[in-house]
Amino acid sequence: MSQIIAPQPFEEHPDKRSRSTLRKELRRKRRSLTPEQQQQAADNLALNLLGNPDLHRARHIALYLPNDGEIDPQTYLSVARRKGIQFYLPVLHPIHHGRLVFSPYHDGVQLIINRFGIPEPPFHKGLKRPPWALDAVLFPLVGFDESGGRLGMGGGFYDRTFAFTRLRPRLAPKLIGLAHDFQKVPELPIEPWDVPLHSIITDRRCYRVR
Repeated sequence: MSQIIAPQPFEEHPDKRSRSTLRKELRRKRRSLTPEQQQQAADNLALNLLGNPDLHRARHIALYLPNDGEIDPQTYLSVARRKGIQFYLPVLHPIHHGRLVFSPYHDGVQLIINRFGIPEPPFHKGLKRPPWALDAVLFPLVGFDESGGRLGMGGGFYDRTFAFTRLRPRLAPKLIGLAHDFQKVPELPIEPWDVPLHSIITDRRCYRVR
């Protein structure tokens, strides 16, 4: 089997370029992956997730459906479901703008396209799980560094939704960022509003943050 070569990590210090420029470049690089490269990354990610101790006892896990070249957690989902794990997808809250709720995701769930072009379950007031009742949350990153600095799409949805974890850390689910390994940069500033991650998992390894 021929080796699949992914884009190389950034070597330039991100302070020398704006966050918006860095975001555009990293998004372009992940969109440039072929379907074969994406599938190999998804398979490797699944192995790293299955072996991660933060997820061994998790029974209620939120994740995402890939968009814009994001690394795909669905291979992991298909294996972990056999172990009885319940998965949830983020849904844009229709009233509390800028926040997320989490709805069960299983076979037969009908999805709609939200205003960002991302599929999600319809909002249902009585059919959701509170963020504090999740065991773990897997969410996509645009960029990251080994110290836990991260770059998202800029909307701040996860930071607002899980801001409570700063005041009530015992209620905090395991917050795990997912990315292709080439999305790692030398350093990213940690903003005051950034909710701390427990780890970052890529197709190559796990980066422990706390």
